[in-house]
Amino acid sequence: MTESNQKGLFAGPATFMSVPFTTKPKTSLAAILGVPFDAGTSATRVGARLGPAAIREQSLLLDRYQPPQTRYSPLDRLNLVDCGDVELIPSQIEASFEKIEAAARSLLEAGVSPLAFGGDGMISLPLLRAAKAYYPDLAVIHIDAHTDTYHGDGNALQSRYNTATTFTRAAEEGLIDCESSFHIGIRGTASQTDVLEHARDHGYQVIEAKELFEQGLPRTATDLKEKLVGKQVYLCFDMDFFDPSCAPGVCSPTWGGATAREGLGFLQDLTGIDFVAADINTVSPPHDVGGMTALLAATVAFETLTLFCHAPTIHRRSTEE
Repeated sequence: MTESNQKGLFAGPATFMSVPFTTKPKTSLAAILGVPFDAGTSATRVGARLGPAAIREQSLLLDRYQPPQTRYSPLDRLNLVDCGDVELIPSQIEASFEKIEAAARSLLEAGVSPLAFGGDGMISLPLLRAAKAYYPDLAVIHIDAHTDTYHGDGNALQSRYNTATTFTRAAEEGLIDCESSFHIGIRGTASQTDVLEHARDHGYQVIEAKELFEQGLPRTATDLKEKLVGKQVYLCFDMDFFDPSCAPGVCSPTWGGATAREGLGFLQDLTGIDFVAADINTVSPPHDVGGMTALLAATVAFETLTLFCHAPTIHRRSTEE
């Protein structure tokens, strides 16, 4: 780390990997957007609202290059900036969703791909609402231990909108092409017996953890690239995809997940898919150990930015400027 970079650690707002802070990116291809929201309804694991700050803090341990995988800095290629956090109040669902959607729309309107830091898994819904206006045939790769496609059919607001119903609502609102979208890594206990059937009934393709690990992550990545040729794709990465042994600080820890090497390698193998936006969610700092989950999330962010560099839509924007 150079002396100038060291000085940047202690000047201005805390940003992801000390990239410039701005609320109005003009020449950037991608921007970090903090979404410090959680519904606050969990009986035991409230804390994802603190995730964006923790990811930024731990990101200072990362450097800009990753040879031999890449010999360029994705931060430089994308002219990455950090737009800070959306101003919202956790647990206030409707008002927060409006602000999250507006913030993402402002980036997309400027031709900037958002990489959002949650927050819990609910943040994906307003982010997808924003993306729908610019990418009407959007597919989703949702990497998670849970489908987040539960029933939630009650009349109460928090029955319809919670971390378990994000992709049920996304399907009902027609935000994405469900038949081209995937829930990947599903495992563990569930509060509903038909949760897998419910997701498939909405058109989603579900790859359970057992199938994923038996088939192999590299083979699964190859299949995804073949099936998503020509599709613009939103990446939703829930940190509980990882096993709690390497990512303990999440909202719903679930044993039997990927190791850090497996999960990061899986992301690298997705290179070439046309990712146009993404979010990383469910880091819960009060339940973390030594910041290890937040550091792993920051590394997931770095890998996601590298994926952006190879995404055809983002690459076209870079050549048009």
